Formats: sequence, structure tokens, C-alpha cells
Amino acid sequence: MHSNHRTTLTAAALVTAAAALLAGCQRGPSTAGGPSPSGCPSALAKAEAAVRAAENADTSWNGPVTGPAAVSDRTIVYVAQTMTNPGVAGVAKGAEEAAKAIGWQLRVIDGEGTPAGIQAALSQAITLKPSGIVVGGFDPRLTSQQVARARAAQIPVIGWHAVDSPGPSEDTGLFTNITTKVEDVARASADWIIARSHGTAGVVVFTDDSIPFARNKAELIKRELATCSGVRVLAYENIPIPDASSRTPQEVSSLLARFRDRWTHSVAINDLYFADAAPALRAAGEPGSGPPFNIGAGDGDPSAFQRINSKQFQAATVPEPLSQQGWQIIDEFNRAFAGRPASGYVAPVHIATAENSGGATSWDPSGYREAYRKIWHR
Repeated sequence: MHSNHRTTLTAAALVTAAAALLAGCQRGPSTAGGPSPSGCPSALAKAEAAVRAAENADTSWNGPVTGPAAVSDRTIVYVAQTMTNPGVAGVAKGAEEAAKAIGWQLRVIDGEGTPAGIQAALSQAITLKPSGIVVGGFDPRLTSQQVARARAAQIPVIGWHAVDSPGPSEDTGLFTNITTKVEDVARASADWIIARSHGTAGVVVFTDDSIPFARNKAELIKRELATCSGVRVLAYENIPIPDASSRTPQEVSSLLARFRDRWTHSVAINDLYFADAAPALRAAGEPGSGPPFNIGAGDGDPSAFQRINSKQFQAATVPEPLSQQGWQIIDEFNRAFAGRPASGYVAPVHIATAENSGGATSWDPSGYREAYRKIWHR
């Protein structure tokens, strides 16, 4: 507000304006009996409650505490969609740590983000005749011939973010798939926008439609945002992850020109989009602390936490517990080798912000290392 406007306001008008502003932040109907200024009082109240629960960082291990002791002398090959995807790389690092703890060998082969590269990497993995293979961040249907060869060779295959749902996937040949529930992640990120904006947001969605898991997540995000009538999706940006660094800055500049102040929030299926958006936002003179206020719906890599903690063009993330999921991969293989079923464990959803991260650069819940070592007698 400019100073010449300020002088025209009486004290009474200021009080009235302040009361209106406060009413806009409250849930439920206004005192006049009409709808809340948010336009979606019930959706806002529901989102605020969900966000409070998901932001709780004081959690204890709720995963498996029983299982087979370690089977000895096994080799695992982790086939990565691309190691430039921080989530894929973070899980690989956790799996390497867990393999060392249980006494196994683990090798990573990088598919480098292309269908041909991923197929070649999986073919190479099979020729190594490992004890188990990880499908790290890509759809096994794209490599159905190679997965069929692995099954014929009786090599268990475990996925990470490979299909939409956690748990065994008989039709794609996975002993189990490890991921948080995509519905929970999508809902949490959308609820954060609804709650953060008090039900009035102009949103840009960044996704990669070439990955079915990511496309489904983006659709679920849009569906949850639509529960609040005051939230509008301004644009749906389909940028393949391998192209994100080259395409995102240009797209962000275009979005700023198109929407200006109407663009208040963004949500991306992976945090890396905001690493690539930051230079364009900075060049346009946008504040690092927002708007637009940006939330990543996965994966919570270290650079995302650094942006969040320093308030530089990202405000929140819904992180996967990447290291814990790497340890879970090794535990699930151990169950497979021992002739046991998959554990069925699914990590609960979490929202990380500068206020609750404690300066950490990952979401690393406590207790899982000790629990798995105890199960394995290691």
C-alpha cells in the first residue's frame, strides 16, 4: 500500500480491514453466515489438519521388527533410471550402505534416462547373473523382455518407484515395489498449497508424463487441488526429467510473463524442477522466500533441503526416506532369498519445511538401521 493511500484510511477503516484479514485466515463460515473468504472452508480445515500431522517430525520406527536372518554371499545390481535423478541416486546410496551392513555386494548400472539406455543397463545386469536386480525409478513394462529374462533365470526383481503402488506386482514381475503411497504424497503436497494459501492459490504443476508413476501423481495432485474452489491450476508443465535442466528455466520465464502475480504456488513431481527454476526466478527478481511458494511432491534430495532451509525458491518437500528405502530393498531381497513374502511396509508421508527440518539435508527417520540389523543378526 502506498503512503498517499494510507493517509486516506481512518482508524475505524484500519480496524475493519484488520478484522477482515483475520477472518480470511479462519476456517469455517464467517460471522455474516456466508462462506469463508477462502471459498472452501471444509477443504481448508481438512487440509490444515492433514498438513499439521504430516509436518510432525517426531516419529519412531513403525516398520518390520521380525524377519529372516541374513542370507550370506549375495550380489545385487541396482539399475538406475538415471543417476541424475536425486531420488534414484539417494536410494542407491542407502542400498549400498545396507548391502555392506548385511555382507553383500551391490553394483549400480546407470540407464542414463533413455528407454534404450535403461534396456541396455537391465540387459547388462542380467548377464552379470546377480542374486537380485533393482528396477530403480522406471516402469518395468518398458523393459518387459528383460524382466521376463530375469524371471526365467529365477532372479528376484524389486522395484523402487517402478509402479504406482507399493507391494508385490505380479503382472510386472516385481517381488515387491517400494514407495510411499503416491496418493498420500499427492494429497499432502496439494493440501500444503491449500493450507498455505488459505484456499486462494494460482498453481503451476511440473511433471514428466513419460513416467506413468509421475503422470499419475500429477493427476492426483490436480484432483486434490480441485477440492478447493479458490485454488486454480494455471498451467500443467510436462517436462521430461532428463530435459529439466535445459527446458525448465525457459518455461519458468514464460510462465512469469504470462501469469505475473497470479502465479502464487508451484508443485512438482520431483524437487529437481525447482533447482532448475531457481535461476529464472532469481533473474526475474522474484524473492527466494516466494511467491511463488514451491513444494516438491518427492523425492526430498539434499539440494531440495538446502533450498528449503535457506529459503531459496523452495518452501517445502514431501520427501521419501531415501536411505531407509534403500535399506528396505536389501531387507526385501533377504526375505525373497529366504523364501518369505515381502514385508508389506510402506513409509508414512511427511512434509519437510525450514521450520521442522532442523537444518537436515534429508528425511532420515530414526530406528530403521538398528531394526534391520537386529532382524539380520548383523
